[in-house]
Amino acid sequence: MTRNSGVPGSRSVLLVGNFAPISASYAGVSQELAERLERAGWRVIRSSYRRLRVLNALDMLRTCWTERNHYDVAHVEVYSGRAFLWAAAACGLLRRLGKPYVIGLHGGNLPNFFGAHAKRGRKFLQSAPAVVSPSPYLQKAFAAWRPDVQLIPNAINLQRYPSRARRHACPKLIWLRAFRKMYAPEMAVEALAAIAREFPDASLTMIGPDRKDGSLECALSRAHRLRVMDRVSFIAGIPKREVGFHLCKADIFLNTATIDNTPVSVMEALSCGLCVVSTNVGGIRDLLDDGLDSLLVDPNDAVGMAAAIRRVLLEDGLAEKLSNNALQKAKNFDWTVVLPRWQTLLSSARANR
Repeated sequence: MTRNSGVPGSRSVLLVGNFAPISASYAGVSQELAERLERAGWRVIRSSYRRLRVLNALDMLRTCWTERNHYDVAHVEVYSGRAFLWAAAACGLLRRLGKPYVIGLHGGNLPNFFGAHAKRGRKFLQSAPAVVSPSPYLQKAFAAWRPDVQLIPNAINLQRYPSRARRHACPKLIWLRAFRKMYAPEMAVEALAAIAREFPDASLTMIGPDRKDGSLECALSRAHRLRVMDRVSFIAGIPKREVGFHLCKADIFLNTATIDNTPVSVMEALSCGLCVVSTNVGGIRDLLDDGLDSLLVDPNDAVGMAAAIRRVLLEDGLAEKLSNNALQKAKNFDWTVVLPRWQTLLSSARANR
């Protein structure tokens, strides 16, 4: 747990979620929200930085209790799986303390999880004073239980990403995500292999931390088997400040997820003006417009993704159209647009305590 003393009389908020360890160079959306609120005059308490799940959950509950006199509103991130349990426990404690709170829905698998735990999920959503979603996908998925779910998209700092409109695209592909089975990284390798003979200079850069579920090994094995290992560069997770540098060296961004919501990596690609080729799962259909700022394909369809890549490379005017529209869309995700909406939501919840 960390907190910022802020200024006397300032608004104060407790942010409950998974923050990167203090020593980490990577800052996620929650960390950036905390920093932006502090710059806007909010006093911010964060929990938790713990790496182990059990310690993470205990620290969140401890912070809710021990810091109860130092915050007047809370925001709790809600994910599926075991993470839901600590979020529900934190919200229960906040209710007992009489603290107003906002729950933030996250993760493309959340509708499936709540569907499998309908009674508990409905009660959890309906008991929350306010609910916010980063995507229309989750907003619509839970509309029957909470028709007042507010939409505040994930935000990025556009100044951090070098934007460049592509008039034409070269076969320089990039994939940026954690290596997890749900993100199907091997699909990007298969798509590269499918276009390799037609485009001898085609290459793929894959960037992301290894989540130790075998997906990185699968991608490596697939690259060896398809004889494209010399065309693929595997890079471990990188600091946030370096994302734009790597993205701007490519022309086509691949998103191969089988489950998704509103991935920041895709938003970052849009902000750099890359031509995005993505699977059409979850919230992607709300984030991207097929044929306008991206090309969408079915999940696990490497042949379809390869065909979309060929279109970007060969179809006259398509790369320029996708790139220009991507840059235009990215303007909606800048912190200058999104932060005021967070302040309004938290202030409203705070006033209704």
